[in-house]
Amino acid sequence: MTDLPNDPDGWAAFFSRFDTVVFIANSDAADVPALRTRHGAGALFVFFNKVYKVLSAPFNGDSLLVARSSIAGANIVHRREVETVCGFFREPGFHGILNLKARPFERLGEARQFGGRRVGHIDLCRDFDGFYPTDYAPTTGFALAVWLSEACPDCRIVLAGFSAERSQRWKLFHDHDWTFEQVVLRLMARSGRIEMIGGRATTSLDLIAERFPDIDPREVALVATEVLAARQEGTNRAVDRLYSIVKPLTGLDGILRRLKPKTRKQKLAEAGKSRSD
Repeated sequence: MTDLPNDPDGWAAFFSRFDTVVFIANSDAADVPALRTRHGAGALFVFFNKVYKVLSAPFNGDSLLVARSSIAGANIVHRREVETVCGFFREPGFHGILNLKARPFERLGEARQFGGRRVGHIDLCRDFDGFYPTDYAPTTGFALAVWLSEACPDCRIVLAGFSAERSQRWKLFHDHDWTFEQVVLRLMARSGRIEMIGGRATTSLDLIAERFPDIDPREVALVATEVLAARQEGTNRAVDRLYSIVKPLTGLDGILRRLKPKTRKQKLAEAGKSRSD
C-alpha cells in the first residue's frame, strides 16, 4: 500500500476510491456487524480514537483509524493507547491512521509516534473558522464528515451512530456543541449529502407534520421552537434553584481539584496561554 497523504486534496483522492465511506461513531447506536453485512465489499469503514467502545473483536475489512489531536498531540499517543486501538485492525484491510486537527491550538503528531504504521495528516482549521461556535471544538467525526461532503460531493457518506445522545456506558463531553452538530448533520441528511443510520430515525416533528398535512411544516417548526423555548426557561429556573442548594459544595470541589496533580495536557495548555500573554 502507498503512503497516506498529508493534505486535503490527497485525502479527497483517497476517499474517492471507495464506493461508500461509513463513519462509525463511538456509540451504542452503532452496530458494526450489521453495517458490515449491509455495506460489505467496496466500503471503507472509518473509526475514531477509542474504537474499543464499538469493537470487541478484530476488524478485517477496509478500514481507517482517525486519531484526533489536542494541544498535547494525537490523543491516542499521549494516552498511550496506540497499540490498544490499532490492535483491533488487521491487514491487508487496515489502511492506516489519519491524524486530524480542527482547531489552531491542536498539534499534529509525528509519524514515528504511531509505532511504524502508515500515517497521514489533515488540517481542517480553516474549514471551520467562522463556521463552528468559537467556544467549542468540532467533534472528529463531524469535522471529517462535513469536509468530505464538500471535498467529494459524489462520494456516498454514511454516518452510523451519530445520535449525540449519552448512553449508560459512554458520556458526552461538553467540549463540543452537540446541538449545532445535530442541526447541521440532519440538514445535510435531508438534502441528500449524507445518510444517517442508528439513533432515532423519525422525530416527533416528522410525525406531527405527517398527521397534519394541511399545516405548513414551517409552522410546525415555529410552534415547536416556541414550546421548546418555554420549556427551556422552566428548566433554567429549576437549575437556578438547584444551584443555590449545591453552591456551598462548589468551593470544596475547587479545593479538591487544585490538589489533584495536573495532567500533561493541562500543563501544555497553561504554557501555551502564558506564551500568548
